[in-house]
Parts: sequence; C-alpha cells; structure tokens
Amino acid sequence: MEQLSLFGGMDSQPLAARLRPQSLEEFTGQTHLLGKGKVLRRLIESDQISSMIFWGPPGVGKTTLARIIANRTHAAFIDFSAVTSGIKEIRNVMQQAEDNRRYGEKTIVFVDEIHRFNKAQQDAFLPFVEKGSIVLIGATTENPSFEINSALLSRCRVFVLQALKPEEVKELLLRALKDPRGFGSQQVRISDDILQSIAIFANGDARTALSTLEMAVLNGDLDSKGVITVTPEIMEQCTSKKSLLYDKNGEEHYNLISALHKSMRNSDPDAAVYWLARMLEAGEDPLYVARRVIRFASEDVGLADPGALNIAVSAYQACHFLGMPECNVHLTQAVVYMSLAPKSNALYVAYEEAKEDAVRDLAEPVPLNIRNGVTGLMRELDYGKGYQYAHDTEEKLTDMQCLPDALDGRAYYRPAGQGREKEYKERLEQIKGWKEKRQQKKG
Repeated sequence: MEQLSLFGGMDSQPLAARLRPQSLEEFTGQTHLLGKGKVLRRLIESDQISSMIFWGPPGVGKTTLARIIANRTHAAFIDFSAVTSGIKEIRNVMQQAEDNRRYGEKTIVFVDEIHRFNKAQQDAFLPFVEKGSIVLIGATTENPSFEINSALLSRCRVFVLQALKPEEVKELLLRALKDPRGFGSQQVRISDDILQSIAIFANGDARTALSTLEMAVLNGDLDSKGVITVTPEIMEQCTSKKSLLYDKNGEEHYNLISALHKSMRNSDPDAAVYWLARMLEAGEDPLYVARRVIRFASEDVGLADPGALNIAVSAYQACHFLGMPECNVHLTQAVVYMSLAPKSNALYVAYEEAKEDAVRDLAEPVPLNIRNGVTGLMRELDYGKGYQYAHDTEEKLTDMQCLPDALDGRAYYRPAGQGREKEYKERLEQIKGWKEKRQQKKG
C-alpha cells in the first residue's frame, strides 16, 4: 500500500522540478534575452536556433531554456551531461545525429555543464558543429572564454543569463503557492515578509528559492483544519539564518554599505569586517560588495597603493568563481587590505574637477598640435603642426601644451603624498618644474 503524505497523490518530485516552466510564457527572468522582440526569443519562436552557449549562475534557467527549445523545435533533441559522458558517448550521439541528417532531420544536442569537458572531449564536437550535423547548446556557470576551446566557442553564440532579481524570485514563489503543481491544493499561510526574505536569501537562484519554500512548508505548523502556517522561527530553522529580513533594496542596505565604506576609509579593519559580515550573513550578493570594494580601491586608495585595485579585482573574481560561503574570506582579505592601505582621494577629486570643466566647455577645440593629421587636407589645415614626440628627447619630456587654450595651466591631479603617491608627487613636481624652466628660457 502506498504511504500517504501531506500532499496526497501529488508527484513526489522536488518542487523546483514540478514547477519547471514548459513555455516561454511561464519562464521567469532574463527579459533582456526573452522579452518581446528580443533576439533569443525571436530565434526560439522562429525555430532558427544556431549553436549557442548559455552562461550564467546556478538556478537561472539554462537547462529550462534548453528544454523549452526542445518542446518548440522540429529538430531531434538529445540531452547530454558533461558529468557522466565521455568520448565514447559523444561519438555515439554524433553518429545518431549523422543518421538524422541523412534523413533530413536537424539534431539539437544540449550539453549541461559543458565546462567540465576536457579539450579532447570538446574537440569531438567541433567537426559536427562545423558541418551542421548538430546544433550545440551548452550550459555553463564558468566564463566560456576560459573554459571552452576557442575553435568551438567561435562557432557558438554566447548568451549571458543573469541572476534573478528579488522581485522575480518572489513572483516565482507566489506562483508556487497558487499552482496546482506546487501548493495550490493546500492552504498555506506565509507572510509577505517571509516570502521577501526567501527571495533575498536565494541570491538570484530560483532552484534555491523553491527548495527553501518547500522545506518551510513541509516543516510548517499544521492545524486541525489542514492549514499550514510558516513562521519566522521555522524559516530560521530551515535556513540557519537569523537576519533574513535584511532588505537589499531598502534603507538598511545603503546604511550597511556606507558603514563598510567609511570604516575602510577610516582605516578601521575591525569595523570593516563586522559590517562585511553583517551584509553577507544577511544574504547580500557578494559580487555587489566586491564591486564596491573595487570602487573604493581607486576612489579612496588610488595611487597611494596601486596594488589595491589588483587585490579588489582578484576578490571579485574569487567571488564569481566560488560564491558564498567560500568567498567570504576573500572579501575579508580585500576589506582588511583596503582598511590598512595608505589613503588618497586625489584621483576621485581630479576626475570630478575635470568633469565639471568638460561638461561646461564641451565645445573647446582640441589643440592643433595634438590632432592627428592623417590626410593631406588635415596637414594643410595645420593638424599635427608643432607636435613634439617625447620619446625623441633625452628627458622623454616636452613642454608642449595639451589642454585647450581656455584651460591651459589647470591642475586636476594633485597627489596627496601618502604611501606610493609620495613618489608620484615628487615626480610630478619634477616634471612641472622642468616645463616651467623650458618656458622661461623661451620667454
């Protein structure tokens, strides 16, 4: 006798599998590719699919899109896993595709996690893609520029899928509560705040969001009338998170990133690490934090420590490759480094002052001496006349004017003299002193 469950005869598949979209109309997110009139939607609707790579983080719909294409296409569709398949399996599939081609039938081969294939395995696809025996659709979470052979990649169009926005994830959760394939046949009480917290916790991953919702409902409080209530306490138990109600789009989001930025600026590594932890443990996207650290590296450290930018960019790449929770230590390294680095905002100030002049004086002409006289007419109009090639001089310097006449003599970059910038300040003073002496001699 089959054991009864809370959901009676409902399919025993996980919620994410039961709710997998069957059509573009059911698909959530990726409007930049699948919105009305967008290129990928047009290709799918017109059944003009060519070889392509879907690149994006987990749970954003790469496999689902491939299956939607399978449902709409008139081609044979072969689902292939890079995890379980080797050269022998590839050759068998290619032989099947060749047989289909002889009978005038197109074959689409979908390869999940294509980055897991080694060079030899990827090369096995190449001749069949080249001669049109198959249309290859690969899915990867890794940058295809690094993980896919250049010859194969050059024959595929890359579509970048983005992490779902919290509002898109929430829309998916609401659908799960109403859809008969989900919890539509059940009475589930769950607050809007808890749904929002799940959407934030999922960090753009639809599969994670649906799995979290399923766990919460399965562990919800069931009363005598069959109503399931999901409480904040149940959510905390299901996710091991105490700060799920952190609003990534609200005031607290900006308060915390401001606290991190100002702690680093104030050279306080302890405070910086604390605010970092507050954000990450509440579900903040580590890539967002990494982007802010990259900005800080130039805005607040700048040439006082040119290596700060390399540290920040490396931390971003580590976050992209690893994700949470592993990347938390890389972000910690970056924010501690920024906190201890010598500080200078000279680059930020230089650009802001130059921007003000540039916006006000958009029509200021480029001096003739630094224009490129590439044609006879341009040279007749004195383009390039008086240009001095610095490499032809012993000092590798000239006193040539490069700013527009109206701005001649303006100084935007004023190094603060902290850390390495002290060297650049001395160098700049030497350059300006040399140019002044040259001008005095001419005068």
